Amino acid sequence: MSRLLESWTQGRWYAAPDEGTPLLDAVDGSEVARISATGVDRAAMVEYARTVGGEALASLTFHERAGLLKQLGLTLMAGKDEFYELSRKTGATDRDSAVDIDGGFGTVLSYASKARRELPNDTVYLDGPVEPLGKKGTFLGQHLYTSRRGVAVQINAFNFPVWSFLEKLAPAFIAGVPTIVKPASATAYLTELVVRRIVESGILPEGSVQLLCGSAGDLLDHLDGQDSVAFTGSADTAAVLRAHPTVVASGLHFTAEADSLNASILGADIGVDDPEFELYVRQLVTEMTVKAGQKCTAIRRALVPEPLVDAVVEAASTRLAAIRVGNPAAPDVRMGALASIDQRDEVLKSLRGLTKSADIVLGDPDHVELVDAERSKGAFLSPILLRANDSWAPEIHDIEAFGPVSTVIGYRDTDDAIALAARGRGSLVASLVTADTDVATTVVRGIAAYHGRILVLNAEDAAESTGHGSPLPVLVHGGPGRAGGGEELGGIRGVLHHMQRTAVQGTPNILTAIGRRWVSGADRVHTDVHPFRKNLSQLQIGDTIVGGPRQVTRADIDHFAEFTGDTFYAHTDPEAAAANPLFGGIVAHGYLVVSLAAGLFVDPAPGPVLANFGVDGLRFLTPVKAEDSLTVTLTAKQITPRQSADYGEVRWDAVVTNQNDDPVATYDVLTLVAKAEKE
Repeated sequence: MSRLLESWTQGRWYAAPDEGTPLLDAVDGSEVARISATGVDRAAMVEYARTVGGEALASLTFHERAGLLKQLGLTLMAGKDEFYELSRKTGATDRDSAVDIDGGFGTVLSYASKARRELPNDTVYLDGPVEPLGKKGTFLGQHLYTSRRGVAVQINAFNFPVWSFLEKLAPAFIAGVPTIVKPASATAYLTELVVRRIVESGILPEGSVQLLCGSAGDLLDHLDGQDSVAFTGSADTAAVLRAHPTVVASGLHFTAEADSLNASILGADIGVDDPEFELYVRQLVTEMTVKAGQKCTAIRRALVPEPLVDAVVEAASTRLAAIRVGNPAAPDVRMGALASIDQRDEVLKSLRGLTKSADIVLGDPDHVELVDAERSKGAFLSPILLRANDSWAPEIHDIEAFGPVSTVIGYRDTDDAIALAARGRGSLVASLVTADTDVATTVVRGIAAYHGRILVLNAEDAAESTGHGSPLPVLVHGGPGRAGGGEELGGIRGVLHHMQRTAVQGTPNILTAIGRRWVSGADRVHTDVHPFRKNLSQLQIGDTIVGGPRQVTRADIDHFAEFTGDTFYAHTDPEAAAANPLFGGIVAHGYLVVSLAAGLFVDPAPGPVLANFGVDGLRFLTPVKAEDSLTVTLTAKQITPRQSADYGEVRWDAVVTNQNDDPVATYDVLTLVAKAEKE
């Protein structure tokens, strides 16, 4: 008997007491492992995640979590060869494995990078500016995100045993929420191996990741409104989970990525001699054969102008006929097996439904020539291309054959293509191949409501395009309607999905203390030491310097205009400037005001302030005229140490006022400040 997969639960590996269910090699039918979750205490897993894992993650900042995630991604990437070897037993070629394994590790590294760049070195994320709630400025509101005190449960499909769990784990981990991974049984042996290496690395805090190999059982019974469930799989199973009493009654956060009849549209502007025609056909063939078509983002419906249907069918058939199918370890094999015999049977069942309204133009459901493999032992199927008899027949827009199967569907005009794309009732992704901006605008605006992502492909972006079927960590992965209605990934949006947004109301001092970002109206700290002489450990939020006044002369304005070449009439033509109701005469350049303000607050000597790397939110509020006097108030607004550098970022609130105390300019100054003085 082969090895029984174990679950990683409550800080230890657990093996079920029974023999479990055999899991077979998709290529030769041999037994790879067995799986069983008999005896797993799922309630204890949830409690362990909340207490041990949740408390450990809560003590770390976003940057600290990101640092651990980066270390994990690099560690896993360095040992990927053993994952590739085991991945072949799922039927995957090395090209398929790269999508799953490298794609998963890349997603981990992407989230680590984005978190360090876009999130504070804190446990709280401030959402937007402060909202004034009263006239005197003493009562304000601030939205903020904090980590929910629950667990992120992921229930995954068989087709991506590595990427699927890592793309859910990464944003949850950055958000400070522990994860329970429940992989699909058919390919769980690969997920288990990756989790083993994660555990052995000792990088992640205890309890932040647990693994349940086998049935989910009563797992959902132990969840509540602080928890979330992310499901990937069939629409039927998603519907069952949505109806679970815990999901219905507790406010549990549930998202699903379900069936998706994704479409690829060949624009009406494209002819057979255009480079985009070749791009369209090549993309269609790629999406049919990568992972043997077992991708939730694969092209199921190829929408083509009616006059080009024959040409697309012929070109795609020629390419597909050259695809070698067989043992993924063989060097010339381009498409391996489906994940299991059961999965192949499901595809054949769906194919019988599709042939009610479409004809097979390439491929044989009952026969396939194989390289170094036997069809009687493995889950092999030839690529199958169909041609629709009726573009509006329900079967081709309702039935998803989750394998190397796609249907070419003719459309009359662009409006017809839009309507046909919408027949999918919601999809994860659509692609449009066009070189015409008008076609792109019309189609994208027409189908966007039905899709989570749209790729517009042409000769200009083809070299850099990641392709129709590639979810990206920086973009939303999910789709409306039939596709499940959920959103995963999407950069920081994916992190915030695991956090609670709360509106906090209070005084400027209260909001400053809670958010660790100085709020206008809060106390300022005036010290004898210039804030620019303080290193990061000495500087405090609220530290302030006031510079000025400094009178602006007409000579200053004239010199700035001549020196910079900015001779806009408001600065150089008294008559025209006087006629403008906004100015009423010559006014100083806005950038002259900002430059003079810098001269009022800068301490020129070398010190902890290493560099100014920009300004945010610059607004000019009141025109500055000759003989006006300027005063600037600079306040340390936010301090963000960098984990991997000997300096951090300081955001300063700058307010420039005139002699009447009217604000003339407001903005944030961004600087890099040393953590400590160098000896």
